[in-house]
Amino acid sequence: MVIKRQMLHLIGHIGLSLVALTCLFPYFWMVSTSFKLKGHVFAFPPEWIPNPATLDAYRRLFTYIPFFRQFLNTVFVCVTIVIGQLIFSSMGAYAFARLRFPGRDVLFLAYLATMMVPGQVTLIPSYVLMRILGWINTYWALIGPPFLGSAFATFFLRQFMMTIPVELEDAARIDGAGYFRIYSTIMLPLIRPALATIAVFAFVYFWNDFLWPLVVINSEEKKVLTVAIATLAQSYYGVDWPVMMAGAVLSVLPLLLIFFSAQRYFVEGIVMSGLKG
Repeated sequence: MVIKRQMLHLIGHIGLSLVALTCLFPYFWMVSTSFKLKGHVFAFPPEWIPNPATLDAYRRLFTYIPFFRQFLNTVFVCVTIVIGQLIFSSMGAYAFARLRFPGRDVLFLAYLATMMVPGQVTLIPSYVLMRILGWINTYWALIGPPFLGSAFATFFLRQFMMTIPVELEDAARIDGAGYFRIYSTIMLPLIRPALATIAVFAFVYFWNDFLWPLVVINSEEKKVLTVAIATLAQSYYGVDWPVMMAGAVLSVLPLLLIFFSAQRYFVEGIVMSGLKG
């Protein structure tokens, strides 16, 4: 019986490993292509290992676009948005999870309903608003709309807060703590896994965001990486695939670093959220 169970586990691990390798194949091909010469990308039979391997695509990448400036733009925009989302979404989540006021549940459902509205529907009204405010081609247009939180982040953090015993807050109130003191000294430390999860989700989402930055940013110096790399395909002589793949490789590295550094909190936040509410 034990041997049978071990064999089933082994077969399961082998199957999952094969699925993981299948999912990793596009990334392997991306890295491989970034080290190839332009004429070897579509060679037949395919070259899995670049021969010869060269860093010429990475050199050309930094000459075609101001990659380092656009990388810093993306980091600045994403970090600022993440900070705003963590602050304001956690405040909203605490209000919906713990405060009692008339119409709270109706307001919460209405807020969640905004998640069902596609971003393309609000694209033109948002652009008109940015134009009225004079924010077109500025960092404010990238940071402003999502800085004050999101329905998903508020919902996620609210579900996590619902799992925290109310007795902790009652004890704090007996000691004279108010709502903001309870939020800042009790809630925030206890929801760190959920905050880390939201930070990873938000950072990845806005790092990969393409449509909105494409619409509101015009100058090369303020572009983010997704738009900058896409512009590499607009060439009269065709797409320089090694250069595009080199840009994609460099843009993926920060996401991998953030995910693995926050993996423990990320998994804990996913497991513990949504159990109550």
